[in-house]
Order: sequence, then structure tokens, then C-alpha cells
Amino acid sequence: MTGLRLLTRDLRERILAEAFLLLERPGVLVGDTEAIDLLERSGARVDRGRRLAFIPEDSVRRALETVPREFFLCDRDGTPRVRYGGDAVHFDPGSSAVRVLDARSGESRPGTSDDLARLVKIAETLPQFDAQSTALVCSDVPKEMGDLYRLYVVLMHSRKPIVTGAFTTTTLPVMLEMVAADSAAIGAAASGGSIGPGLPHGSAGGNGPEAPRARAVFDVCPSPPLNWSDFAARSLILLARSMTPAEMVSMPLAGATAPATLAGSLVQHAAESLSGIVIHQAARPGAPIVWGGAPAIFDMRFGTTPMGAMETAMIDAAYAEVGKSLGLPTHAYMGASDAKILDAQAGMESGMTALVGALAGINMISGAGMLDFLACQSPEKLVLDAEGIAMARRLLAGVEARETPLATHLFAALGHRAGFLELKHTREFFRLEQAMPSAVIDRGSVRAWEDAGRPDTVARARDRVADLIAKYRRPEIGADADREIKKIVEAAARRAGLGALPAVA
Repeated sequence: MTGLRLLTRDLRERILAEAFLLLERPGVLVGDTEAIDLLERSGARVDRGRRLAFIPEDSVRRALETVPREFFLCDRDGTPRVRYGGDAVHFDPGSSAVRVLDARSGESRPGTSDDLARLVKIAETLPQFDAQSTALVCSDVPKEMGDLYRLYVVLMHSRKPIVTGAFTTTTLPVMLEMVAADSAAIGAAASGGSIGPGLPHGSAGGNGPEAPRARAVFDVCPSPPLNWSDFAARSLILLARSMTPAEMVSMPLAGATAPATLAGSLVQHAAESLSGIVIHQAARPGAPIVWGGAPAIFDMRFGTTPMGAMETAMIDAAYAEVGKSLGLPTHAYMGASDAKILDAQAGMESGMTALVGALAGINMISGAGMLDFLACQSPEKLVLDAEGIAMARRLLAGVEARETPLATHLFAALGHRAGFLELKHTREFFRLEQAMPSAVIDRGSVRAWEDAGRPDTVARARDRVADLIAKYRRPEIGADADREIKKIVEAAARRAGLGALPAVA
């Protein structure tokens, strides 16, 4: 039951029309020489001295024709688990936090390998998360290999699909090599042939079971306003040529690096994303790409970028609406909070924006677990956000007619007597009708709460984290994939001056 719409058809068409105008004047900054060449061959006029590309609408329209309308992310067994396309809604933890919150002290600190592994184990065990993310930057490895090491920790501890991203063009090929080594097992397990970088399942523009499949999708971020840097443009090209799904993360900041109006920021988001599609499809037509983002308003009082603001969520839902009108898969950063600890603000902002994203039918909603403008991850918030996701999913499921008649036969049996607890009907249907929360959510009596020691939400979340970690069992990786991936990462570690990889349980 999706259907949240913030734009009239006229406004949506005006946004796209102005985005096309921006692509022609002032054009888009492009840092990569090959990307400029690709744009020129696609019909753009280029100014190589200023590294500008002026892209006509017909070049964009041709590129849009070759983008797959949907694709799938698979688990380690090759089973499609995430559908990018249509109004399918999925959730993953937010990515690339640099700190982790200690729920007992209330203090945040730099994240470590063990912290990332804990987050992965929690997300692996909770069914509310359809995919993993490289959620935390690990301070105990050199920066030169930080992005590929995060991916390594996830690959070693999870069977789920993965949302990730590279920090440099040096490490991106290594990360693609890691995913390829992992995907060899997926290709062997899945019907229809190999899956992964270089060998997608299905054809360009395909839908249904023949649409492209992969284990991981990679975020790629243009720089606002209207700038595909050398790194970002090169990443689009590398991902397209390897047929690895690319997820564009356009980040206009309304009032700072983008127009202050929501509609104006939507024009910028569309222009940045459309230009990225032209570069990407020029490198390899039919490669899968996602219309995504992490925009925000700019709080003029504090100079901050609130990710939990309703206006930020409105930009997300509206740009997804624009992307859907073009038939594209969608993504957004929602379900995060700007609070610094796990408090009422964290719950309010995260729950409200996750629900907006779900109602908008956004294919992948990233942000669970995140605090402090996406800078901090919290295991306890991750489990609390999972409860909010379960509630959002229940709303999306809507109201069903479980039986015929709906209710009159029950009153025929009971009359005015409130005896519904006795009926087989109740035993049969209450679990289908109700999304049962975990013990993180307190629905007991006040006496039961007092007898339990009056635990608050954070205390219950800590207990839930401990329980999930205890239940976690590391999945079978397969000796060949395990050995090959570890070999790749150890070679990267030696180049970065790291003698041995951190020990992770």
C-alpha cells in the first residue's frame, strides 16, 4: 500500500524540464577525461578547458531508454532478495558512519572492526533488514584500505545482499574483485548462469526473473552543485563496464549547495542524476543504475544538515517520485536522526522519516541505526529502528478481507457477548493481523514494568543486542571464496603497511 505523492504532474514535469535546461546551461562539471569523451560522443558539447559538458535533452532521453527498469540483489546462495524497481520497499542500515555510540556511557567513539562486525551480526539476524551495508568506517585499519576492509567484514559475516561504496578509484577495482570472487559461488548456485561483475543475469531493460542480478550495489556521489568529480565519474564508468549496479547518491543541501526551496533542490537533484545516467549508459548501455540520494535542508541557525527533518524526507520522497516517473529504481537516506544519543528525538525522527520513505515506495531505504547527521552508528538504535520498520511494513500490507463474511458470522455466534477470545477465528487470525514487536517495545502493564526494574528503551535495546549477538551464527562462506577474498584483502593491507588484519570474532 504505497502511494504517497507530493508533486502534481505539472510540478513534476516542470522539475524535469528545468533539469534538462540546467544540463544545457550552465552544464555539468566533469572531472574525468574519459567521461567527457563519452559525453561528447553521446551528443554533448564540451569545453575541455573548463571541464564542462553541455548535455542536450535528446542525449538524456536516449540514455534513459537503455537503463534497466529493475534488477535484483541476491544473497550468497544466488536467491533474489531485493528488488530494485516499481514500488518494492526494502531497508538496510545506514553506511559510512565514523563513530559508534556506547549506549551505557552515552559517549561516541571511533568505530573499530569489532564494532562493524557487531552491526553486521545484528542486521544479519533481524529479518527487517533486507540487505547489509558497510555501516562503519573502522579506525583500526589504514585509511587507504578502509572502504575495501569494510566490505571484507560484511562478506565474511553475512549472506545478505550488500549496499556499499568505494572511497577512491584505486580501491574500487579491488572491491569489484572481491565481489567477483564472492559472486563466483552465487553464479554456481543460481540457475541461468553466472551472476556478478561482468556477467549479469538477463538483458538490458529486462524485467522479472530475467532482470540483472548481483550481490552488491555501489554508491556513487556527485558533488553539489552539478559536478561529477574525477573519482565519481570514473566510478560510474568502472561500475557500468563491470555491470555492477551503481546507486547515485545526489546530495543537494537546500539553502547551501542547492536552492533553498524544496522544488529548486529537486531540479538540481534531477540534473545531477540525469547527467550521471548519461555518463554511465555511455560507458555500457544496459548497466543497472539507481536514482538515489542523501539530500537535506540546511539549518540556517546552526549550519547543519538535518537528516531527520520532515523537509529532508519530503525532498527524498519527491525526488523518488520524479525517478519513478522515468521508470527508474530508487533509493534514499531516511530513518536516521540528528540526535546524539538514543532519546525521544531519535525515535521520532527515525520512525517518521522511515514511514515517509515506505509510503513513497522507495526501493532501498538506508539510514537505520544512524545518529548525529549520519556520523554515528548505534547497535541499540539499529534494533529499535527494526521495530519501526516492522510497523511501517505492517502499514504497507494494508487491510485484507481474511474471510467471507467479514464479521457478521461472529456476531451470529456471540450476539452481544464479548467472547471473541474464545473463538477459533481469533486464534487463527490475530498473528496475521498484528506485527508482534520484540521485547524492545514495552506493551506490558505498569506492574510488570516495575517488577522488571523499570527498564527504559535503551536498556531493553541493550538486552536485545546481546540476545541477537548470542544467537548469531557465522554463515558458511565456502573455502574457495573465503581464501580468495582474504588473499585480496591481505595484499591490500600489505600495500597500506598493515602487517596483519585485525582479529574479528
